[in-house]
Amino acid sequence: MQKGFVEPGEKPQRFYKSVEVAEADGGFAVKLDGRNVRTPKGRPLVLPTRALAELVAAEWAAQGEHIELADMHANRLANTALESIPAAREATAAQVAEFAGSDLLCYSADQPAALVQRQGEQWEPVLQRVERELGLAFVRASGIVHQAQPEATLAQVKAAALELDDFALAGLAFGTALFGSAILSVAVQRGWITGPDAYELSRLDEAFQEEKWGVDEEAAERTARLRGEAAVLERWFRALEAA
Repeated sequence: MQKGFVEPGEKPQRFYKSVEVAEADGGFAVKLDGRNVRTPKGRPLVLPTRALAELVAAEWAAQGEHIELADMHANRLANTALESIPAAREATAAQVAEFAGSDLLCYSADQPAALVQRQGEQWEPVLQRVERELGLAFVRASGIVHQAQPEATLAQVKAAALELDDFALAGLAFGTALFGSAILSVAVQRGWITGPDAYELSRLDEAFQEEKWGVDEEAAERTARLRGEAAVLERWFRALEAA
């Protein structure tokens, strides 16, 4: 086999010994054996803060004999921020606003009463805070019938997303899809709640059903994986804020 060639489905072998972070033009670069890590399109992986570069570097350092690219969530977010977001800021912000238009936190169950109460107690404080802090107004609904949100609210969500830099916007969009909620993603981005707590809020219905019927192994593995992604997202936002 040609050196460096990887068969489809085959995980690349670890080819480096050392991982370090070094100052670079415009930020901090991640280096493997002294060479810059590059994005899939060949751009040097340069992050705006040392803490963010160290978060990505830690993923490279944690790799074993084979590189588990699918588990390197901060590295993937960095690639997205550098390669995809700059040319798609408008579309990305619009996607966040689209999620807000049918946001999970605005749709409580209509039964059973215990689940309705749990959702109200845990979702409403987050909803009220995002309304208060961002000057928004969300319409609450019960059940699954779509309830349109005010156009002004969606326009404000989009505008707030566009105010973020490429790295924060990449994180916000990732969190929005992960939680099924722009509101929860905003809450993590602003440090109101942790990533894992946001993920738990996003799956209140699922957790309620698990309490009643139990948890199967496959569902438990998925939950653990997504909770881990949510934890990385929180670290991404906090590292981005670090001086």
